[in-house]
Amino acid sequence: MDHKTVEEYILSMPNARLDYPFGEGVAVYKAGDKMFALISEGKQPVRLSLKGDPKLNLTLREKYEEVMPGYHLNKKHWNTLVLTGQLKWPEVQDLIRHSYLLVAES
Repeated sequence: MDHKTVEEYILSMPNARLDYPFGEGVAVYKAGDKMFALISEGKQPVRLSLKGDPKLNLTLREKYEEVMPGYHLNKKHWNTLVLTGQLKWPEVQDLIRHSYLLVAES
């Protein structure tokens, strides 16, 4: 998965927008004024951070090597995914949607 593919899917969520509140290098995707996804730009493989249910976050970390606690984020509520292919694209899409809904519906 490349950055462009992931970003296009993220921005397809209703009212999703791209912002750079932390400066260049960290693309932040928001629903309203709340973050639901971050991508570390210029990294290969893509590093995608997503908000998630705490129990689901722990389960994903135990199941997949490429899922780790959120980098520079609240470790309980955020995971960072290193998109090496262990998680398939439909699973990544589900996690993006989950993150978006957690933020958009709060």
